[in-house]
Amino acid sequence: MKGFKFSLLAIAFVLLTAACGRCNVAEDDYSGLPFEMPRVELPSIPSRSAVLTDFGGVGDGVTPNTEAFARAIDHLASLGGGRLEVPAGIWFTGPIGFKSHIELHLDKDAIIVFSTDQDLYPVIDTNFEGLDVRRCLSPLHAEDATDIAITGEGVIDGNGDAWREVKRRKVGDDVWKTIVARGGLLSEDGSVWYPDAGYAKARATAGSLNYQDQSLDEQEIKTFLRPVLLSFRRCERVLLEGVSFQNSPCWNLHPLWCKHLTVKNITVRNPHYSTNGDGIDIEACENVLLTGSSFDVGDDAICIKSGKDADGRRHAVPCKNLIIKDCTVYHGHGGFVVGSEMSGGVENIWVSDCRFLGTDVGLRFKSTRGRGGVVKNIWCDNIYMKDIVSYGVIFNLYYAGVAASDKGDDASADMQPVDETTPEFRDMHISNVVCSGARQAIYINGLPELPVSNLDFRNCVFTAAKGAEVHFAKDITFDNVRVNGELL
Repeated sequence: MKGFKFSLLAIAFVLLTAACGRCNVAEDDYSGLPFEMPRVELPSIPSRSAVLTDFGGVGDGVTPNTEAFARAIDHLASLGGGRLEVPAGIWFTGPIGFKSHIELHLDKDAIIVFSTDQDLYPVIDTNFEGLDVRRCLSPLHAEDATDIAITGEGVIDGNGDAWREVKRRKVGDDVWKTIVARGGLLSEDGSVWYPDAGYAKARATAGSLNYQDQSLDEQEIKTFLRPVLLSFRRCERVLLEGVSFQNSPCWNLHPLWCKHLTVKNITVRNPHYSTNGDGIDIEACENVLLTGSSFDVGDDAICIKSGKDADGRRHAVPCKNLIIKDCTVYHGHGGFVVGSEMSGGVENIWVSDCRFLGTDVGLRFKSTRGRGGVVKNIWCDNIYMKDIVSYGVIFNLYYAGVAASDKGDDASADMQPVDETTPEFRDMHISNVVCSGARQAIYINGLPELPVSNLDFRNCVFTAAKGAEVHFAKDITFDNVRVNGELL
């Protein structure tokens, strides 16, 4: 009996250890954390599983699998949840909606490709770029769900080329010819290709933004209302692990108002010319761990947001308690980015041991008057950059506007009253940065009425054509910061 009891204890220990490996994040990820945050909780998924082929799934790249995915998820949900296994194959489908306690697991040779049939993507009330708007349903979507996951080694492709506009200046002749050959419509000056006339009509009213004239018919301009690839809203305990996400119609991954989000060892890719082709936009989320992932995208790569202007201030949900570690960014407008939508506030972020290789900007902080919100308590440590197109580090509080520093000798005349619409950036700490090649090492462009404040740079080395430039900032410290071998 003693041996029998010992065996039971041993088995229990092994099972408990395995369960803890699934349920708890490695303590190393919290080592040296400069602020307090709870441990990020992983989803609880029952051990039962089902295979997509058991529900009529056919992985031939042609047969629609929309109903097979829905039947399989409904079946697992009726039992209390479980893992839906997607075996090797090319799985052509419409949108996939998640329910609580569901894990979508892709075999390493599984490829999910989303249909471009717009009838499958109804226009819904949602939130995009920080505003409450109406846009198309996302291919991967969940709302108010708990304990959901996408895992495995396969690929999820959004088939986004059919949705996006393309600027001529961003592509070579061979790519441009291929794009134009699809049909669609060229702008009058031939500088932009649109998927259809409705898209062009909406763009003309939206200018450079994505908020068109609200009187336009939604069905006519549906392509312009293109979805993000993944939209998880108000979800708790979410895991994205191992999978490659690519070719999104718009942003790739958009967790919004989520709590306990883990993103681990994923790959995110969009064509370099993809308009609004962000990697991951973590918006108004709390308790987040992003590690070991790579991004090669058409816009900002790792982006932190919390709503825009009046809508963002009304929701008033900050983005807080984030650990971002051991990530690599190749092409992207920014490697790590805060803003420009930050009206709900951003605080408590630790970014470490990341590599930005060929991004337009390395560390990018942006906002503008009208946003409001406070961005504070951000630490960036052990950041390695190479071949940065413009700025190694930038703080720009005149995003998409004309800076006070560009308005002549009396720039302080641009000062405006401070109120709830005034964005504030303060208490930032940047250390151990190595930047090998940039147009400018550091650029800080604050507001005269509320300067960027309490910002320190320590033990940083930049190789750049230009050093540091600071406008409307206070309590800025440079401690052992060198540009081209010279101390700042």
